[in-house]
Amino acid sequence: MTVVDDDSVKRDSVAGIEKGLRVIEAFADSHPRLSASTAAKRTGLSRTAARRYLLTLFRLGYLESDGSMFWLTPRVLRLGWSYFDSARLPRTVQPFLQQISRELGGVTASFGVLDDGDLVFIARNVSSNFQTLSFMLGSRVPANLASAGIALLSCLSRPEVDVWLARQKLIPYTSMTVTRHDEVRAVIDRARQDGFAMLEQQMERDRRGIAVPVQARNGRVVGALSVSLPMSGETAKSAIARVLPLLRLAEHSLLSLL
Repeated sequence: MTVVDDDSVKRDSVAGIEKGLRVIEAFADSHPRLSASTAAKRTGLSRTAARRYLLTLFRLGYLESDGSMFWLTPRVLRLGWSYFDSARLPRTVQPFLQQISRELGGVTASFGVLDDGDLVFIARNVSSNFQTLSFMLGSRVPANLASAGIALLSCLSRPEVDVWLARQKLIPYTSMTVTRHDEVRAVIDRARQDGFAMLEQQMERDRRGIAVPVQARNGRVVGALSVSLPMSGETAKSAIARVLPLLRLAEHSLLSLL
C-alpha cells in the first residue's frame, strides 16, 4: 500500500472538485431537494458559490432543477458504481459470502467497512428465505447497530473508540437498542476480547448478527464478515458454534488473497 504525504496531498488538491463533491454529499434523506441557500448552509459555501456548483452539476447531468430547487439524478450512481466495478475487495469477498450463505441455509452474509464512523456494506449475498431489513450495496448504518460495525470498532484503540463515541447520537431502533455510551463501549470491549462480535435486536426485532474482522497480509483491517439470522428457536451459544467456524474459515482464506 502506498503512503501519500499529507503535505503533498494538500498542495496538489483541487479545491473545486472538493467543493463539488461536498455539494453532492449535502443531499440526504432529510434533504432530498436543496435550494442554493440550503446547499450553502450544509456545505459552508457562500450562497453564490453553492449556486454555481449546483448549476455546474445540473449542466453535467448530475442534478435536475425546477429553477429554484435541485435534486440528484440517477447519473450520480455512476460515481458509486465505479467503485464496485473497479475495486478488487468486493469481488474478492463475494464468493466467500455466497459459500457462507449456502452452508448456513440461505442466511444473509455481508462484508462491511467503516467510513466516517458508519458501517458501509460493499458486498452482500442476500437471503431469499428470511424476511429482514433490506440494505443495498453502499447502504450506510450506524456502526454500533451492526455486528460488523462492532467488530471493526473493536479493532480501534480505546482512545479512537472514545473519539468515535463522542460524535455519535445513539438512536434506539428497537426496545433492545443500546443507547448509553458506556454500554456501547462495553459491547466493543467484549468484541475486542472475544475476537468476534455478536449483536441481538439492535436494529430489528428477533434478528441476531455475528461478525469477525478481516485483515490483509500487511496486518491492516480491511473490513468485517457478518451474517444476519433469525433468533427464533436457537440460543446465542448454539448460533455462535454454528456460524463462527465458517466466518473464521473465510477470514483465514481471505488473508492470503488480500
